[in-house]
Amino acid sequence: MKYGIYFAYWEKEWNVDQKQYISKVKRLGFDILEISCAMLKNISMRELEDLKKEAENEGIILTAGYGPSADENLGSPDAAVTEHAIHFYTDILKKLEFLNIHTLGGGIYSYWPVDYTRPVDKAGDWSRSVANVRKVGKIAQECGVDYCLEVLNRFEGYLINTCAECRAFVEEVDVPSVKIMLDTFHMNIEEDSMTEAILLAGDKLGHFHVGENNRRLPGKGGFPWYEIGMALRAIGYQGNVVMEPFVTSGGTVGSDIKVWRDLSRGASQQQLDEDAKNSVAFLRNVFSGPNSDYYSVLKNKSN
Repeated sequence: MKYGIYFAYWEKEWNVDQKQYISKVKRLGFDILEISCAMLKNISMRELEDLKKEAENEGIILTAGYGPSADENLGSPDAAVTEHAIHFYTDILKKLEFLNIHTLGGGIYSYWPVDYTRPVDKAGDWSRSVANVRKVGKIAQECGVDYCLEVLNRFEGYLINTCAECRAFVEEVDVPSVKIMLDTFHMNIEEDSMTEAILLAGDKLGHFHVGENNRRLPGKGGFPWYEIGMALRAIGYQGNVVMEPFVTSGGTVGSDIKVWRDLSRGASQQQLDEDAKNSVAFLRNVFSGPNSDYYSVLKNKSN
């Protein structure tokens, strides 16, 4: 497995220069920097080239995440919106191909954050989203990108809330590049068992986000990381493990994620760096190999 972190751990806005974090994550012991597609909407070719070159020079893998706006909703009943969304994803996927990015994850089948003042038509949105994700998934496949659908908690999304729902959705789409994305923060709210959800995802798991129940760094809370690691190994997962901590309030990021207090406990930038460094070392340790007979039990369940 390769280990990464989302740039927004250090930021309060989505659309910022994320190239600056490539050398930082390398120094802190990560393999991956996850960027937001927000920065790719109006990026110049020169900026794309600089971003790609910096990642290559540092030996850092880039992955991408995104929370689509309402006018980028592939499940919208408005044909003009879904047409715009398909054009948007086509442009983004071609940029990801140029950047040698092979993983795109997020609520990229609907929109985020959901506006619950609007009526919810889950069945209708599901049907439309399946059809349009199938179209975009084929484009992603041509671009060499895994199109990973993130399972979101009920407060942030309504279309796919559990791994079982996501697996059914992915199977209905039936495009190899369209895969499941799980996130421990969301799983803690919606799943009966994190390990059972991972086993259910199986070989369709394309991307994995980690963070504690309050979105602090792994190791700062009480999640069963050994068991989570054993479940990943039981399904033979060799993909990316990207932490997505949000610990400071303020800005668009704090507002969208609903961070209303300082979860960093007054940490300086130096301390934030040190905490991230310690967290990735912790994950590498607990995810590194079998820890008990429980691993054998999980492996048998996954077969």
